[in-house]
Amino acid sequence: MAKNFLELIIGSFDDKKQWRAYRARVKALPTEYRTAVEAVERYLMHSGDTPADWDRAARMFEDLAELFERAAADGTPVREIVGDDPLEFVETFVRTYSDGGWIERERERLRKSIDRATGEEADS
Repeated sequence: MAKNFLELIIGSFDDKKQWRAYRARVKALPTEYRTAVEAVERYLMHSGDTPADWDRAARMFEDLAELFERAAADGTPVREIVGDDPLEFVETFVRTYSDGGWIERERERLRKSIDRATGEEADS
């Protein structure tokens, strides 16, 4: 009961363990790869492109870590992974996991609100 109460307040312990395991994997990468993953991670966190669904987001971050772990093991240069345009890489990568994110939900909310305001609301 105490665990459920605490999880209700601070979130799932399993999710936090999963995140810490991901962060440990990233920390173990060679500097060049770790820096690249952290840059991608920071961009995703600040851009709103991270999936809202935790399971999808966790899978995305784990796949990101795996991609860079494999590249490091194979000696593949970071630039060969992300290409000339890191933004294009990230947008392509995240598209695989995207649920539209908060920005897409807000766009849809705006469309529906304007439709209601103008009497153009579609019959459901």
